[in-house]
Amino acid sequence: MKKKIIISSVIVIPLAAAAFFLFSKSGAKPEELPKVKVTRATIVDKALAIGTIEPENEISIKSKISGVVSKIFADAGTYVKAGQPLLEVKPDPTPIEVADAKRQVQLIEVQVENVAKDKARQESLYKKQLISDKEYEDMQRRSQEAELHLKIAKEKLALLESGRITIGTTHIESIIKAPIDGYVLSKAVEVGDPVTPLSSYQEGTVLMKMANMQRLIFKGTVDEIDVGKLVEGMATEIKIGALPTDTVHGVLQKISLKAVKKENTTVFPIEIIVPRGKNSTLRAGYSANASIIIQKKTNVLTLPERVVTFRNDSAFVKLALGPGKEEERSIKTGLSDAMNVEVISGLKENEEVYEKPVKKID
Repeated sequence: MKKKIIISSVIVIPLAAAAFFLFSKSGAKPEELPKVKVTRATIVDKALAIGTIEPENEISIKSKISGVVSKIFADAGTYVKAGQPLLEVKPDPTPIEVADAKRQVQLIEVQVENVAKDKARQESLYKKQLISDKEYEDMQRRSQEAELHLKIAKEKLALLESGRITIGTTHIESIIKAPIDGYVLSKAVEVGDPVTPLSSYQEGTVLMKMANMQRLIFKGTVDEIDVGKLVEGMATEIKIGALPTDTVHGVLQKISLKAVKKENTTVFPIEIIVPRGKNSTLRAGYSANASIIIQKKTNVLTLPERVVTFRNDSAFVKLALGPGKEEERSIKTGLSDAMNVEVISGLKENEEVYEKPVKKID
């Protein structure tokens, strides 16, 4: 008998506890959801562009003569004035090139001597009126051409040997000078490196890159979803990775008409004019993000967009009326920045609405 009582107690007590738990759970009051107030704030709709800070005009420094770099006068980061020496290219001709140039001078000297003899004979005949004016003029022309060919040959030889010649009032030398006032951004060669000259059929070796850092631009890309909202002249805010506490304001200058593919997405290149920094130094190559301000509204009624339910092209919120009381209210929304949304009508300032219930994961 005692055994039966003990077994019955073991069964009844857990069942009673479970029943009490279920009763308590069903009778408990639901926990009230958090509330948020309708407040006044500023909402800005922005398009994000990712890119870098670059000079508006960047110049590649090249040589017009071949050879090797013998001296470097300005290093990367140096500010130089127009006409200031940057580097020197020493001619480095092959023995065959020098020999050919010298032989060419000798051959033309022989031609000049022969033409000079012919000229002397022609002058004698002309004085005796034995040749016509035209024949005499042709002889004068051939003599001048021979002298000019000799001069050109000697200049080529001098250029090969020393790298310096003067043609009329033009002084050609192997020292490369700065074409503009500005900074040397980068140096692409070292002393002893070979140099290919710039010509009509070859690009030539890039020796240095220069830029005037007074005018900078932001070059970046925006997503195709946002490009249709952009208009040239829009204000922008640029955040530079290397200067996290500074915000640079610029103006949208250019929107590309042609998209490009970047990491399997379609984007459009843009350019933003960046004013010269007052409190910080902007450097070419800084990575940056630009927020292009599409639309901005100040002192408007706002709500967090998470508390708004969008249904059938309409917007609704749960309005808090008092303890345990609520009402679904239809509202009209306006500008959104993806976090907060403008409330055009349906709510007043300081009214409270409920947060959406958090869905429990079973």
